[in-house]
Amino acid sequence: MAGANSSEIRVAGSGRLYVAAAGTEAPVAFTDNSSADWTAGGWKDLGFTTADGVTFAKKDKLEPVDSWQAVSPIHFVYSDRDLTLKFSLLQFNEDTLPFFMGGGEIKTEGTPPATTDVYRYDIAERAYADVRALGLEFTDVKAGTNTAVKYRFAIPRGQVTASDDIKLARKSAATLGITFTAMSRGEGKALASFVMKDNSYSATV
Repeated sequence: MAGANSSEIRVAGSGRLYVAAAGTEAPVAFTDNSSADWTAGGWKDLGFTTADGVTFAKKDKLEPVDSWQAVSPIHFVYSDRDLTLKFSLLQFNEDTLPFFMGGGEIKTEGTPPATTDVYRYDIAERAYADVRALGLEFTDVKAGTNTAVKYRFAIPRGQVTASDDIKLARKSAATLGITFTAMSRGEGKALASFVMKDNSYSATV
């Protein structure tokens, strides 16, 4: 809706991050149990993140077309598009550590089927492509109302392209800082998608 409308202001009061096999789309069914909506699609909850939440970045690179007749560009050509989510995970488990490290799996230490609480994760000598799908959901309450709205955002194909240092200290929790970058799925397919349960929008189709 055009014009000033405070009910269209969005604050990501609380949210969740999910990871799934590459190619997985965000769930479009909104039930009273959001976790179940995601689980039904094979998504795994990445758990607690730091209070900074998630930083969404879209950066387009444009190359100017110059001419002899003008001192300003006469046209721009899109040469690159980077779409990233940056966040820090607080939990260490069989889903988060391999995701941060770039693949692999947690194994039981010892000869199977021995029962043990000792596990092993080996970091590969060389890096391999670990392509995943990443999903995000946040809930907000419209200003001046009691109406909750939900936003879902999913990158069906991407991978971790940067990992922050892990600081181990006595006075702060260790975190897994991740930058996840979207990858193309081919001509004509969306790089990422928003799915919203929010009646502030008017359909154009």
